[in-house]
Amino acid sequence: MASPRWSSGLTVRGRCLLAGGIATAVSAVVLDERDLLRLALFVVALPLLSLAIAALTRRAVRAHRTVDPARVPVGTDCAVDVRLTGGPLVGALRVADSVPDAAGPQPTAPPRFTVHRLPARSGVTLRYPLRPVLRGEHRVGPLVARITDPLGLAEFPRRYGEADRLLVLPATVDLHGLPSALGGGEGTPGAVVAHQGVGEPDVMVRPYRAGDELRRVHWRATARHDDLMVRLEERPWRGEITVLLDRRDGAHRGDGPTSSLEYTVSLAASISLHMIRNGEPVTVVTEDGTALGDRVGGTVGGAPSPGADRILDALATLRVSARTGLGGPPIAPTGDVVAILGATTVDDVGALLERRPHGGHAILLDVAGWDSTGAARAPGADAAAAALRVAGWHVAVARADTDPRACWAELASGRRVVAGSLS
Repeated sequence: MASPRWSSGLTVRGRCLLAGGIATAVSAVVLDERDLLRLALFVVALPLLSLAIAALTRRAVRAHRTVDPARVPVGTDCAVDVRLTGGPLVGALRVADSVPDAAGPQPTAPPRFTVHRLPARSGVTLRYPLRPVLRGEHRVGPLVARITDPLGLAEFPRRYGEADRLLVLPATVDLHGLPSALGGGEGTPGAVVAHQGVGEPDVMVRPYRAGDELRRVHWRATARHDDLMVRLEERPWRGEITVLLDRRDGAHRGDGPTSSLEYTVSLAASISLHMIRNGEPVTVVTEDGTALGDRVGGTVGGAPSPGADRILDALATLRVSARTGLGGPPIAPTGDVVAILGATTVDDVGALLERRPHGGHAILLDVAGWDSTGAARAPGADAAAAALRVAGWHVAVARADTDPRACWAELASGRRVVAGSLS
């Protein structure tokens, strides 16, 4: 920031004192009063001296900001530390950090401080909390400081450093269970073939996962592997999971963190993490076929692969699309698909079936519950859901009050979601 002119550093009090001193000096010269002239010169020198002190202090103070952690989910606390060095101070240092409302500065602790002492060796560390309320890439800063003299006659503003990045990830929930024939593809990490002897067909089994029904436990394979194994109820043929996220602007309703788009992004993130934790390779694509990052392979019985972070980072900065339809390139021709769709018409279903003719899993949002204005009536989800079911898709319908976990459980169990719970 360019240095301001000397006169711009005086406060109203300093300017009044300077003007009074000059007027007194003129009067002293006209009246030939030397004592009055000495007093006038002192009054004029006082704001100028304060101005010089404030200017020197401004140049000496340095600031460094740290955001910890710099990557957090929505609604998670983080802290910002601002370290000031370069003292000592002669006057006061008023500090204000620039933080967008979406990053969540608390009303009871706004990032504004007044520092009266700045030790030359140790400096001062200022800390304030943040709780982001909206996903995205937020910028914290720059820091704006106003340095004053002890009498409040001079004040210099200064910007310190660049803005720091705070990446807010979409909120996720823990999911349980897998839909039939989803995530058990040949060649995937979770699939194991157990040969049952002469004359008995091969049975596909995999390790037991939380939420699996005990009736599906395959005891012979369990004894062979010395680990609890469950039978796949149908021979899997899919190779990987593609999560299709509908980000069309016209397909969503509501604003901010409670919009249907945020529900969709949160659900896509939750499903992706759930699949990766279950050892399944996952690719997240938008409605136009654009992949959000590379294909991510999962790990069995452990933490998600580092690629899961890339998916979350891409979802954090996702923006709406101006597209109106669901047409585009083929979707997951060799794998399984989970489509999370906003307002969808029967024509949209036709376009989707052209891209994915052999079935899949879909979660349709009935976006009317997110529409607080009623300006544009959204198509209901029932007709689109019926058309997809006829085409062989497994479908769940989510409304504004539907728990994402219940919505996923509907796909996994085949039961319907009613009023936000399972029936």
